[in-house]
Amino acid sequence: MNNGNKEAAGRMWLRAIKGHRTAFDLTLPCMREAPLQALAEAMHQLDLSMPVWLPRHQADWDRFSLARLLPEHFVDAVNFERIELSYIAPEDENKPKMHKAE
Repeated sequence: MNNGNKEAAGRMWLRAIKGHRTAFDLTLPCMREAPLQALAEAMHQLDLSMPVWLPRHQADWDRFSLARLLPEHFVDAVNFERIELSYIAPEDENKPKMHKAE
């Protein structure tokens, strides 16, 4: 439930893809308007360098709640073909709005 101006946290789902399979995945709390905080925590947990976050990534996140990171977005060599980031909305956002009968 949202309290005043406080935004409800959803989750970020991170999937590393190698070939046609998921090499690993991770979900963690994420504020919709602050994906870089969740991404930084994910990179720390996975012991990976922070990738370069381009304007294209931000535009995709803002428009589709998705972003795709490729190996060239990382300073260090990585062992996957891409990382896909998805935003999972909190339960409150997924529930249909109920109208009170008057």
